[in-house]
Amino acid sequence: MPLNFMSININDMAKIKHNNFLNTVNEVFTDAQQQGVLHLYAEGDQFSGRTIGINNKQLYHFGTTGYLGLEQDPRLKEAAIEAIRKYGTQFPLSKSYISNPLYRQLEELIAEMYQNPIIITKNSTLGHLGVIPSAVDDQDAIILDHQVHWSVQSAAKVLKSRSVPIDMIRHNDLNMLEDKIKALTSKRQRIWYMADGIYSMYGDFAPIQDLKALCLKYPQLHLYMDDVHGMSWIGEHGTGYVLSELKELSENMLLFGTLSKTFGASGAVLVCSNAKLHHKIKTFGGPLTFSAQLEPASVAAATASAKIHLTPEIYKLQNDLRERIQYFNALLKQTELPLVDTNDSPVFYIGTGMPKTGYNFVNRMMSEGFYVNLGLFPAVPVKNTGVRITISRHNQKQEIKELVEAMTHHFPKALEDSNTTIRRVFQAFKMKDISTEEGTSHHDLRVQLEDSILNIDKSLWNSLVGKHGVCDWEGLKFLEETFSNNELREHNWKFWYLIICDQKQTPILSTFLTLGLWKDDMLANVKASQVIEKERQLNTYYLTSKVLSLGSLFTEGDHLYVDQTHPLKQQALNIMMQTMEALEKRFKAKMIVLRDFLDHEPAHSFFQGQGFIRVQMPDSSKIKLDGYHDIDTYVSSLSSRNRRHLRKEVWAIEPLLKIDVLQWFSTGQLKQVQALYDQVRQNNLGLNTFSFPDALFENISKHPNWEFITICQKDCPEKMIGVMLCYNNENHTYVPSFVGMDYEYLKEFHIYRQLLFQTIKRAIDLKFKEIDLGMTAAFEKRKLGAIVEKKFGYIQTSDNYTMELMGLLEES
Repeated sequence: MPLNFMSININDMAKIKHNNFLNTVNEVFTDAQQQGVLHLYAEGDQFSGRTIGINNKQLYHFGTTGYLGLEQDPRLKEAAIEAIRKYGTQFPLSKSYISNPLYRQLEELIAEMYQNPIIITKNSTLGHLGVIPSAVDDQDAIILDHQVHWSVQSAAKVLKSRSVPIDMIRHNDLNMLEDKIKALTSKRQRIWYMADGIYSMYGDFAPIQDLKALCLKYPQLHLYMDDVHGMSWIGEHGTGYVLSELKELSENMLLFGTLSKTFGASGAVLVCSNAKLHHKIKTFGGPLTFSAQLEPASVAAATASAKIHLTPEIYKLQNDLRERIQYFNALLKQTELPLVDTNDSPVFYIGTGMPKTGYNFVNRMMSEGFYVNLGLFPAVPVKNTGVRITISRHNQKQEIKELVEAMTHHFPKALEDSNTTIRRVFQAFKMKDISTEEGTSHHDLRVQLEDSILNIDKSLWNSLVGKHGVCDWEGLKFLEETFSNNELREHNWKFWYLIICDQKQTPILSTFLTLGLWKDDMLANVKASQVIEKERQLNTYYLTSKVLSLGSLFTEGDHLYVDQTHPLKQQALNIMMQTMEALEKRFKAKMIVLRDFLDHEPAHSFFQGQGFIRVQMPDSSKIKLDGYHDIDTYVSSLSSRNRRHLRKEVWAIEPLLKIDVLQWFSTGQLKQVQALYDQVRQNNLGLNTFSFPDALFENISKHPNWEFITICQKDCPEKMIGVMLCYNNENHTYVPSFVGMDYEYLKEFHIYRQLLFQTIKRAIDLKFKEIDLGMTAAFEKRKLGAIVEKKFGYIQTSDNYTMELMGLLEES
């Protein structure tokens, strides 16, 4: 495979630094915190629910999950206070031994609400951790909706240690669910589908009736529903959305509700109509057994709330809330605000697309006197950032009306401040564009977008982007010819070249883009790729996507030229983004990837604000050759330790080898080269890519800018055991782009290190200024004097499904 994307999996030569998900989340949250929309502290010596104090200002509160306002009900407060007086702040015993005296009544009341056996848990997160491993047997399987709450996903993953298969479907995709059920029916005892009743970000619903029909069709299907956001504000006795649809709970379902949020107290509740399973979970449910029980105040408050739920009063409260929800919906219909999902839940989501727009909009709303939440990664894809608004009984109609007026006024201003358009927002959420805005004008700039390098001035291109790797004009002409008119679709790429100048024709920005088919697990770890490759034996294009990328899978280096001093730099970057989004939409790409940036990239904040998350890529290496007249001078600059390795593992073996530099290959030699390349590619799933077309090697052999360093044994000169394919970039940079090796001889002859050394030697002989050694194998390259740099990419996806599925598979 190309050296710039190469992983040699022996002796720790090249450990791919797979992106750490928590680091990515930390970067996103830190950015949001710095923008003043996250990790805030409420202020004041009291709290009513109608307003909330932030930054010395009282704001109308449109971010609560206490939709009915029961947390402020005097009856719940008095019950909690009295419980503390009687029983203290806690009851410090495991509930498995003895429950505090208030528990019995609470359990009886909750069971009466649901008309089924129940189990009270400390909270829903601990509840899932206790229930799922107890309910799911080793012979079962789990399928997750990819938007099911993190607490459910985290608890399900515990079962991987017991070899329970866990899979995932796209959100509410029942066709995908049925396909997976069919694949599991003959292999597994029960198949558990885990989902939310109402999803916390968009407020959309699980298709309960369709799921019920699937259960009738497939008796093995069992449902595990987390309905904490559907609790209290809907359903008989406030038992939630799922039961409001089903009317009764069948034995093939486990249902989670909450005693916090809308219920007004604390804790969670599992409802289970299967008496045997209920007994099993209650007897020993992991955290349910060993965790501390609910505090007396929480139990008493929940008991007071349960009593309200069992009276007609709950329906009056529900109706009061419903009126406010309907009023808010009616007002929104009169605007062009991009409401992502229209429904009757108390949760609303106004899409902003880019995080930068979301930050601006939230801050504008707070300055106007309204508190709303920001929905951001990982709860939603980064490019699906938006403002999450919740309606509660605390909100008065006049405040709701003023909120809509403020949003209508400030939303277009937030778009303008963040240099975006409402059309881009509709596109990000795949919503029908109802806007009337015109296209963006570029009257201050001249934009040239071409689909072939032949339409670009050669000297201009080489002075801007063509200084690295195979990115010069001749190299890109070679790539266009190689990756077109091939039989397989993964071997055909589309190319675009973007140059943005000011009115005086001074270049501000230049780059090139490719559209190609990528494996979704390209940057996943080996475990995930091994699982996926088994599936690809039956379905070649399983988990593959069209990707629009800065640069290409063949090239490495600085693919983006930006004049950092130009006053119109920001405008040029905005045009680049809009160009990529237009191409993404036109060609239905699933991901945009910006590649090969250093740690302190000047455009980092811009990329992040545009909806990209940063991921660490394999390290990149280069060697500066200025001042070295011959290989001996170069070697003398290495450390004594590295010279010792060189003597032992390169020079000592060199007399046993026949080393040649060739300008072209015969047909037989080409077959050997391709076979050696395939060995490297097939032995390394650390960076999992498609093979390249057969025509590549023929084209390389014919092209005057390529040459080949080959290694054979002296006693078997016809058989290659190693080859390095090197490109000449404008007689300035030597680019060892491909490596091929016979793994049978890899350790005996230290083939990789020998090829690296011969590459350096050849580049010095030809008087090149530097060598681009590309990515990975940094340990080996550093031993031979390479400068190693951390490299980063920026990724923007249409949804989080693939990312979350990769995380699931990586933990298998």
